Amino acid sequence: MYHNCLLSIARVGFAGKSPKAPGTVGSLVAIVLCPLLFMPLSLPGRLLALAFLFWLGVHAASAAEEMLQKPDASEIVIDEFVGQWLVCLPFAHLGFWSYALAFGLFRLFDITKPWPVSRCEDFPGGLGVMLDDVMAGILAMLCLGLVHLL
Repeated sequence: MYHNCLLSIARVGFAGKSPKAPGTVGSLVAIVLCPLLFMPLSLPGRLLALAFLFWLGVHAASAAEEMLQKPDASEIVIDEFVGQWLVCLPFAHLGFWSYALAFGLFRLFDITKPWPVSRCEDFPGGLGVMLDDVMAGILAMLCLGLVHLL
């Protein structure tokens, strides 16, 4: 039962069960929930939430890989939540178009996996699953910050 719970967490419920593009569905669910669950928190609260989700994600992704017998299975989408919310982390207020851009930038870096995103996949188990999305989120955050500066 414990492992089934971790698999459900790794899939973020229904998002990872999408028959098409579960990573994109997971990112979409994350960006829709971001202004409701994540952005109302203070900056320290958002940092704490991300740290907890990262920790939980490493454990859930590792268990899911074992259960599904597949490394970084497409059903694992908790990493999309952490990466997508990381893009929005430093911004106090974002409008619709900023959220749309955050979504697009994160998906771009997560799908294309430029260096250093691709390097993060080399870490074993759930750590590698989570770290590549963290790095994609950091790159997307920097790009979104640059757009906001211009």
